[in-house]
Amino acid sequence: MIPFDYQRAADGASAVATVTRRPGAAFLGGGTNLVDHMKLGVADPDLLVDVTRLPYDAIEQLPGGGVRIGATVRNSDLAADPLIRSRYPVLSEALLAGASGQLRNLATTGGNLLQRTRCVYFQDVTTPCNKRQPGAGCSAIDGWTRNHAILGASEHCVATHPSDMAVAMAALDAAVVVLGADGERSIPLVDFHRLPGDEPQRDTVLEHGELITAVDVPALGFAVRSAYRKVRDRASYAFALVSVAAALDIDGGVVRDGRVALGGVAHKPWRATRAEERLRGAPADDATFAAAADAELAQARPLRDNGFKVAMARNTLVAVLRDLAARDQGTKDRP
Repeated sequence: MIPFDYQRAADGASAVATVTRRPGAAFLGGGTNLVDHMKLGVADPDLLVDVTRLPYDAIEQLPGGGVRIGATVRNSDLAADPLIRSRYPVLSEALLAGASGQLRNLATTGGNLLQRTRCVYFQDVTTPCNKRQPGAGCSAIDGWTRNHAILGASEHCVATHPSDMAVAMAALDAAVVVLGADGERSIPLVDFHRLPGDEPQRDTVLEHGELITAVDVPALGFAVRSAYRKVRDRASYAFALVSVAAALDIDGGVVRDGRVALGGVAHKPWRATRAEERLRGAPADDATFAAAADAELAQARPLRDNGFKVAMARNTLVAVLRDLAARDQGTKDRP
């Protein structure tokens, strides 16, 4: 038995106050990640504060045309929402690419963002891991690195972030709304997750006791032409080796704007800003798409077992952009 206390939160403020004043406390949402880590001995909270009954389960249109997604909205409900499917298909596709139907029925928006890496060394408490025990060392660097990072890693950690949903939200310029002891703040999703640096134990910029209440996705007209593609070892219930979330704004065969994010390649959802810069103002063709991918991946630093990810990321990104451009042409060709 693993002893811990349990409380059901009455409201957001009291949940934040309870966790803030107790260093060993944690919020409990769907529990699909936290409970597994408790079983493995990776996490050992002494108090779980259940936030699943808090009123954060709505999907609402914002005055400016964007959407607010409550932190306790289930992944399955978010993927099926008509507003999300029509305005942000990349987000719906990313959610449906993750986990299994049963897990999506439990997993929440906030919890999905807080998933921890599936690095086998992080989950094996018999091996050294800087993320689990700072200063212990990184077993992965000289170990099995097939699933590990090629971008943004450090000598202290080469793990990757596992979320599909977060990759799509990074591409959509989403912002995470959090409630803390000092009130509410909004954090751009691209800044919410951290690269490992010399503190790999910190996955996000959240302070202890801060609670995710919502995610705001801004209005982005050309997001209707967006897609998510995930390359993995199995057709379902597998984490990404590489994934791509992208949206394109094309006019007259020229890319006016674009959004690109990569998954499975870094410690956080990787916003591909170099690729976006190469796309803007360039012809919507394979040469442009290849140049954009090459610009982003020029900074890749593969490990012994994962050099294939560079070519995989390049080819997947080019394929997704090509498909989006073809959709644009197909729409123009309709009578």
